[in-house]
Amino acid sequence: MPSLPVVLTIAGSDNSAGAGAQADLKTISALGGYGVTAITCVVAEIPGKVSAIQPVNCEIVAEQIRLLFDAFPIRAVKTGMLYSREIIETVCATLEKCIANSRYKPVLVVDPVMVATSGDPLLRQDAVALYRERLIPLAAVITPNLDEVATLLGEKVVDLPAMREAGLRLAEQFRCAVLVKGGHFRGKQAVDYLVAGTTVSEFTAPFVPSVSTHGTGCTYSAAIATGLAKGLPLGEAVREAKEFVTRAISKFLKWRSARGEVHALHHFAS
Repeated sequence: MPSLPVVLTIAGSDNSAGAGAQADLKTISALGGYGVTAITCVVAEIPGKVSAIQPVNCEIVAEQIRLLFDAFPIRAVKTGMLYSREIIETVCATLEKCIANSRYKPVLVVDPVMVATSGDPLLRQDAVALYRERLIPLAAVITPNLDEVATLLGEKVVDLPAMREAGLRLAEQFRCAVLVKGGHFRGKQAVDYLVAGTTVSEFTAPFVPSVSTHGTGCTYSAAIATGLAKGLPLGEAVREAKEFVTRAISKFLKWRSARGEVHALHHFAS
């Protein structure tokens, strides 16, 4: 029997399954990988609202990662919600050892999760510096949205030329590839820039209006990690991921509830 490339997601657990580790697992499965998880937080949330966050004990976070590296041929790792300095420090220290000792040398995709789509904070303020100092230097590629770019650079991005320039600045600063996601501009096109060294590639898809989903960033980064685990070059992995997340948004699921209409990404849309 052929084996599937293994992708590890280190992320929070979203009980509504639209974001976090649950969205990552659906994405990895849909794109032909085998997903495994190290859960960092348990989050009580639904689209549009985060009501509670409970961090997982750091020793448990580390043990999840170590155990998975011992048992599986992990080809790619992605990080999502890490929440606190303690968890970030634990993840970095554990990954440094596990990746160094792995015969498979998995690549790391960092989704610098800081704020939920609802606007609720998902990262403690005192933890931002650790992204710059410890986690991002381990990454092959980071995938910030416009709010996260503003946090990392200390200034807002106001248009596409500024977004492209921000990607170049981040790539130079952190010495890794940077995918700057421009969906928050909400124009006719959702434009992203991939900066690898001094090379800039543009990825464009129609912007889908009137959809109130969450988990697009989780899904996008998990899809990139899966592409890299399958051996795709970074540009091809981003292209496949962009097509996947666009399809998941445009064919979104919806239900009626006491809160009104609830939307969710369709990770298995064809």
